[in-house]
Amino acid sequence: MLHVRPAVPSDQKQILYFIDEAAEWLRTKGTDQWDSPWPNEKKRDARVERGLLAGRTWMVEDDSIPMATITCRPDANSELWSKSEQADPTVYISRLVVSRSYAGQGVGAELLNWAGMWAAQQYDAIWVRIDVWTTNFALHNYYEQLGFRFVRLCEKVEYPSAALFQKLTADIKGASTPRLNEQPDLIKPSQPTRLINPAASLMRVSGASIC
Repeated sequence: MLHVRPAVPSDQKQILYFIDEAAEWLRTKGTDQWDSPWPNEKKRDARVERGLLAGRTWMVEDDSIPMATITCRPDANSELWSKSEQADPTVYISRLVVSRSYAGQGVGAELLNWAGMWAAQQYDAIWVRIDVWTTNFALHNYYEQLGFRFVRLCEKVEYPSAALFQKLTADIKGASTPRLNEQPDLIKPSQPTRLINPAASLMRVSGASIC
């Protein structure tokens, strides 16, 4: 059985190793994702550190062997998501990386469902949202196969992950996380979120758009 635990600052080296390992693999897949740290190595490492210090990052272990990481937060990147969207109770995912040794075992999909399921229970999140590397179309297809819906492409921002996807937490079933049983203490929104009708929210993204 896999074990999910809160990440601590000493995990930063392992997380950066996961990222560098994934970057090396991605270079063989015809995408420029993580071809170099964005916008530079220092700032990338600082983002990882902030997630750790804020208690938003999690590690997955297999018999104490680190195998994956995920960062979950309740607040949006305001350059990508509209004010109306930011009012939706949501869990935003970033730095979801699985060790290449465990690739193809569905761990990433389980982690997405794990985060969405617990965010729904702990602060009524209705969405799991993620911004995906703009030019990695294979990754876009991966999220769509997992039930995520393409929202839009933000071309006017100087940010390489500007393809936005979201999935209703209501579509996540308990059986979606058979190997991940720990209950996290997710960071909750600092401001009250509105209660919305998910169907009405879906109507807002019924057609792809560019921001």
